Amino acid sequence: MVRSYRKYEQAQSFGVINSGSANVVWTAEGPTSGASTARTTGAGRAYVGANEEVLCWDVKKGELLSRWHDSDCKAAATVIARSPTQEDVYAVGYGDGSIRVWDAVTANIIISFNGHRSAVTKLVFDNGGSRLASGAKDTDIIVWNLVSELAEFKLRGHKDQITGLHFIQTKTSRRQSPHTDEGVDVGTSDEDDEMEEKFVLSTSKDALIKIWDIDTPHCIETHVAQTNGECWSLGVSSDGRVCITAGNDGELKVWSIDLEGLSDAAHQIGERKESRYLHDQGVLNRQGKDRTEGICFHPRAGYIAIHGSEKAVELWRIRSGEEIQRSIARKRKRRREKAAATEEAEPTEGTPEDIASAEVSEVFVPYVIVRTGGRVQSVDWVVGRGHKEIQLLVATKNNQLETFSVVSKERAKKKSTSEPPDYNRTHSVDIPGHGTDIRSLALSSDDRMLASASTGSLKLWNVNTRSCLRTLECGEALCCAFLPGDKIILVGTKTGELELYDIASSALIEKVQAHEGPIWTLQVHPDGRSVVTGSADKSAKFWNFEVIQEEIPGTRRTTPRLKLAQTRVLKVANDILNLCLSPDSRLLVVALLDQTVKVFFTDSLKLCHNLYGHNLPVLKMSISSDSKLIATCSADKSIRIWGLDFGDVHKTFKVAHQDSVMQVAFIPHPVEKEESHLLFSAGRDHIVKTWDGDKFEQIQKLEGHHRDVMAMTISRTGEKFVTASLDKSIRVWGVTNDLIFLEEERERELEEMYESTLATQLDRDYANEEDGDENEVAAASKQTIATLTHGEKIMEALELGYEDFQLVREWEFEKTRNPSLAAPARNPLFGALGNISAEQHILNTISRIPGASLNDALLVIPFSTIPTLFTFISIFLERRMSPEIAWRVFHFMLQIHNAQIVASRTLKSVLQDILRSFQKWVREDQGMIGFNMAALRHLTLEVRDAEVTGIEEEEDMEERLDKGRKKRAFTSIA
Repeated sequence: MVRSYRKYEQAQSFGVINSGSANVVWTAEGPTSGASTARTTGAGRAYVGANEEVLCWDVKKGELLSRWHDSDCKAAATVIARSPTQEDVYAVGYGDGSIRVWDAVTANIIISFNGHRSAVTKLVFDNGGSRLASGAKDTDIIVWNLVSELAEFKLRGHKDQITGLHFIQTKTSRRQSPHTDEGVDVGTSDEDDEMEEKFVLSTSKDALIKIWDIDTPHCIETHVAQTNGECWSLGVSSDGRVCITAGNDGELKVWSIDLEGLSDAAHQIGERKESRYLHDQGVLNRQGKDRTEGICFHPRAGYIAIHGSEKAVELWRIRSGEEIQRSIARKRKRRREKAAATEEAEPTEGTPEDIASAEVSEVFVPYVIVRTGGRVQSVDWVVGRGHKEIQLLVATKNNQLETFSVVSKERAKKKSTSEPPDYNRTHSVDIPGHGTDIRSLALSSDDRMLASASTGSLKLWNVNTRSCLRTLECGEALCCAFLPGDKIILVGTKTGELELYDIASSALIEKVQAHEGPIWTLQVHPDGRSVVTGSADKSAKFWNFEVIQEEIPGTRRTTPRLKLAQTRVLKVANDILNLCLSPDSRLLVVALLDQTVKVFFTDSLKLCHNLYGHNLPVLKMSISSDSKLIATCSADKSIRIWGLDFGDVHKTFKVAHQDSVMQVAFIPHPVEKEESHLLFSAGRDHIVKTWDGDKFEQIQKLEGHHRDVMAMTISRTGEKFVTASLDKSIRVWGVTNDLIFLEEERERELEEMYESTLATQLDRDYANEEDGDENEVAAASKQTIATLTHGEKIMEALELGYEDFQLVREWEFEKTRNPSLAAPARNPLFGALGNISAEQHILNTISRIPGASLNDALLVIPFSTIPTLFTFISIFLERRMSPEIAWRVFHFMLQIHNAQIVASRTLKSVLQDILRSFQKWVREDQGMIGFNMAALRHLTLEVRDAEVTGIEEEEDMEERLDKGRKKRAFTSIA
C-alpha cells in the first residue's frame, strides 16, 4: 500500500514590523473615512513592507490595522508609492519585478503589472494618478497607464540600477479647444494655469541623471550626477524647480530645473534646439561620510531630510530670501574688515542683494541631526496642521518604526540661537517584533504560547492570535525552554548565565553564573525535574529544580522560590555546540566542535558511542520519540540518521540543503506510530523540509522565508511547527486536510522546475532580442507561466472554435436547401458552457485574461494561427462583440507580425473586412458621442438660463464654465 503523509502549509506569519527592504509611507488617516472632516488626535498610519506583505500600522497605538498579501506572490516588497489623487490607492513593487496596485479600503489588488526582470527599486505616480513610472535593478524605466492597464513603453538608457524617478510638472501654454481642433491660449495667471507632465527625471547607480520626454519617448538631456561614484538617491522640491542627487562620501549635488524651458520645448513643433534644462548649482557635504540612501523634501515647509545607512537623519533647512541677503551682507562685511586690516583693496563684487548669485551653501544649511534607535532604512514626513514643530517618521533596519518631533525654525527663534534645535521621539512601534536576530524558539506544553529569544529581549506570543503577550529584557540569549507548568522560562546567554523568568509577573527570578563560556544549548530532562546545559567551556552541567522558602524582608512570612542546584558535570575535550537527552532518559548525546558526536549513558556518564562522519561541526541534533534514531545536521549541508543501538549510519543526505543546515527535529509525541520517524529540517537556504526517516525520502519542501532560518520548534503532536529567520519573521506551519504522496510530490516539483525553466528561457529569448536592439525605447513585455498559460488557452479556444464555426456554417448552408435538417453534433464543451457559439467562446477566453497580461499572452500565438484569429476578429467587429478588445488584439498582432502579414496574400480579404467593420464602428461611435455632446451643451444652456438673472451674473457664469473646462478629470482606478 502506498503511504500518504500529512501536508504542511504556512498558517500565519508575525513578528515583523518592517522588513528593511522597502520604504515607509505615512498617511494622515485611514482609507477615505469621515476622518477628513472630524478632528483627528492620532499620529497617522504607516505603510511598510514586511517581507512579502505590506502592513499598515497605527503609529500612536502600535496596532496592526491591515495586512496586504497576495498568495501568488512569494517575493519581498521593495518599494511603496501612494497615489496623489486617490489616497486609497497604493502601488507596491516586489523583488521579482512585479507591481501590484492595491486598494487600501478593501485590501484587494486592483491591477497587476509584470514587466521588469529584477527587483523594482522606484515607483512614482504622476500628479493626475493615471500613470505610474517604475524603475528596477534591470536598468529599465517603464511607464504604465493605469486606466488602460497597459505598459506604454520601456525606456532604456541607464546602465545600472534606477535610484530616482520623478514626473516633472510644467505649465501648458496651449491646450486643445473642447469644440474645435485648434489650439487656444490659456490665461497666464497662476490660478488659471493647467499643469502637464510630459517629462520624467531619472537617476541611476551609473552616476547619470537624465530627462526623458515621454510624449515622444526619448532622452533629451544627460549629465554626470556624481563625481565620486554611484548616484544613490534623488530628491525633488515641492515646486519642482530644484533637485538634489546624492552619492558616496556624503556628497550632495544641487541642480536647478528650467521648467519654463521645458514647457516651451513640450509645445515646440519641428526640430528642437539643443538646450540645457538641468543646471548644476554646486555641491554640499553631509556631516556623515557614508553613502546617502534617501533625500526627502518637506511638502509644505522648507526642510529636507537626508539619511545614509547610519543611526541618524540629517535635517537641512532652505533659507528664505531675506536670510540669504543677510548672510551675503555679513560675509561681505567680514571681507571688508579683513581687507581693511591687511590694507588690501576690497574685491569687487556684485550687489549683496543679488540672491541668484548666492552660493548653494548659502541657501541650504544644516539644521539638526536626529539620532535614531537603529540604522535608518527610509524616512517620510508627518504632515500636520501646526507649524511650530515638524515631524518625521523613520523606519529602521532593526525592525522598528519611530516618529520624531523637531522644533521648527520659527519657534526656535524665541530661544537661544547658539543651541541646536530640540527634538524628541514621540512614538515608536517596536513591541510586536524583535530588534535583533531570533536565536531560539520554544513552545509551551499545550502549544498555545511561544517564547522567542534574541539579544536583549525575550518575547511571549499567543500562537493563535499572533499577539505579543510579554516582552522581557534579558541578556544575549542563545537558547531557551519552558519549565514544567509553563509558568517559568529558562534562558541561556552568551555570557554563560542561566536566567529564570516568571511569566505572570514578568520578573527575573534568578540569575546563575552557570558556565565560563556561552551556553549554546540546554534541554529539560524528560522527567521534568532537572535541566542539562552545554557550553563552550567544554562542559555539560546537570541542574536540579529546587523550591526553597525565602523570607520576605521585614516580615516573618516566607514565600516559595525556584532555584537551580548543580548536581553533576560532564567534561569533554571540545566546545559543546548541542546536546539532547533521549526520551527514555537513558542516553545523553553531545555534539562537539571537532565534528564528532558522543553518546553517553545518562546515569553513569560513561561513553557509549562515537559518531563520526560529518565534515563540519554538527549544529543540531534530535532523537526520535521511540529513542531508536538520532538525526544530526551540520554546516556541511548534510543530514545523517543514526541508530542509537549500535551507533551505525542508516542514511546520509549529503546535500539536504543548499547551505548549512541549522535545525533538525523529530515529533516529540506523535499520535500515530508511523509519524515517530518524521523529520523536519531548516537551513540557511531559506527552506524548510520534511523527511521520512524510515524510507529516507524527502516528503515536502516549504518555501516562505526570505533569509536564513535560524530557529525551529515542533509542537507536541506535530500538528504545527514554528520557524524563525533572519528576516525577523516567525512563521507557523500547520497541517492541512490534504494528503501527500511521494510520487505525486516529485512529479509536481519536476513540473514546477520545467515551467520555471521554460518561462525563464522564453523571457531570456525576448530579452536577448531587445538587447540586440540599440533603441532606447522598447515595448515592456515579460513572459511568465501565467502568460504562457493564457496564450495556450487562446490557441486551444481558436482550434476548437474554428472547427465548430466551420461545422455550424456548413449546417446553416445545407439548411437553406433542406429546412428539416437536424442540428449537427457539436463539441460537448460548448454544451457545458451553455450552448454558446464558437465566437462567443473565443471572446470569453480573451476577455478573461487580465488587461496587463494580454499582450504578453498574444506573443505566444504563432503566425500560423493568425488567419483564424483575424477571421474571428472580423466577426467581433462586424457584430459589435466587444469591439474595443477585438481592435486591441488586432492592432497588437499587426505590430508584432507586420512583415509576414504584409507579405501574405491570403490575409488581404480578411484585412479589408476588418478595416470596413472598424471604420463603420468608429463612425457610429463618433455619431453617438456627437449626439451626447450636443445634449450636454443643451442641458448646460438650460441650467444657465435657470440660474442667470442679470448681465453681471451671466459674465460670472461664463468665467466659471471656462475654468471648469480647463480641469482634467481622470477615470477612477479603483
